[in-house]
Amino acid sequence: MVSVYETIEKAKKTGKIEKGTNEVTKAVERGTAKLVVIADDVEPKEIVQHLPILCKEKNIPCEHADSKKKLGIAAGLNVGCSSIAIIDAEETTKTSGTRARKA
Repeated sequence: MVSVYETIEKAKKTGKIEKGTNEVTKAVERGTAKLVVIADDVEPKEIVQHLPILCKEKNIPCEHADSKKKLGIAAGLNVGCSSIAIIDAEETTKTSGTRARKA
């Protein structure tokens, strides 16, 4: 089974992730997030406690990672990261293809 860290690393290579609680919250509210990963060791917990509820309302899968440091590394950061959202790859591909044809 693939770990959430491996999934994030793969998505990072295609440039389709949002990093940090503010960006993740926006992606969930807009409906562009396809998977949200939240670190379990975030202090204070209030920083990310709204995300599972918001994900449930929007029917977006929400996973937990054991370490914000590992989550940051998987996302290509030198610091820890409280949450990550993976964005839909097909939507981005369609948009870039449309732009290429118009140019």
